[in-house]
Amino acid sequence: QVQLVESGGGLVQAGGSLRLSCAASGSIFSISNMAWYRQAPRKQREWVATITSSINTLYADSVKGRFTISRDNAKNTVYLQMGSLKPEDTAVYYCTLRAPNHSDYWGPGTQVTVSS
Repeated sequence: QVQLVESGGGLVQAGGSLRLSCAASGSIFSISNMAWYRQAPRKQREWVATITSSINTLYADSVKGRFTISRDNAKNTVYLQMGSLKPEDTAVYYCTLRAPNHSDYWGPGTQVTVSS
């Protein structure tokens, strides 16, 4: 069983930075793809970024150049470094793990609020 716990959310002014962390339990972290999603109020959940088990990264156009996803397999942790934050980045951010058997696991989310 995999459990994910996000941390690092909070309130930040526009133009500021935050780093989100997601710690995973279990033994499959290093062979799994990890991703971040977000859901803003009254909007559908949207994909933000992915990092594969082979350290390839992909980003949504809305965050490309501002956000960086990374992972530390020794710590079973994935990060999302967010910079040049905008009010439209305000959302609950979720960490996900896609196991090699295509099972998906989600964390409970962490709130990020960007004030203008």
